Amino acid sequence: MIEIVEYRDAWPTLFAELGFRLRAALGDVALRIDHIGSTAVPGLRAKPVIDVQVSVEAFEPAAFRGPLEALGFEFRAANPDLTKRYFRETSGPRTHVHVRRAGSFAEQFCLLLRDYLRDRPAEAELYGERKSLLAERYGTDRRAYTAEKSAVVWELMRRADGWAQARGWQPGPSDA
Repeated sequence: MIEIVEYRDAWPTLFAELGFRLRAALGDVALRIDHIGSTAVPGLRAKPVIDVQVSVEAFEPAAFRGPLEALGFEFRAANPDLTKRYFRETSGPRTHVHVRRAGSFAEQFCLLLRDYLRDRPAEAELYGERKSLLAERYGTDRRAYTAEKSAVVWELMRRADGWAQARGWQPGPSDA
């Protein structure tokens, strides 16, 4: 079942604790460590999963795979998105770690969407409502949910792009 829940005040704390552990384990390999996804936007309904983006200079797995596995994350080699290396928790709170190349479109996309929704609470509220409706409609059909949600995300990104251009948006400092 696709679960969308009301925003939880504990999410930033969970990220902060994890960010600290990731920074200690990865050191300078992680150029940035950021809380991304819906749990990173105050007030936004979300799947109860903490999404973390680790930005690296290059996809040299030896530099980050061992430290992430030592922290209890499992590498998901079959991930079809070739713009990232994907890890999931083996126990504890649901957490996904997305390792992306620093400066890449995929890295910037996540940061821009997050920052736009943080700055536009009304947009975040509408997005949360839409996700809840889609979860209700599709139940356990993750592919259908994701496909329809993607259309909503791209519409948000169209508006986020205009917002970014009007203010000269750049990502702020790393979250951890």
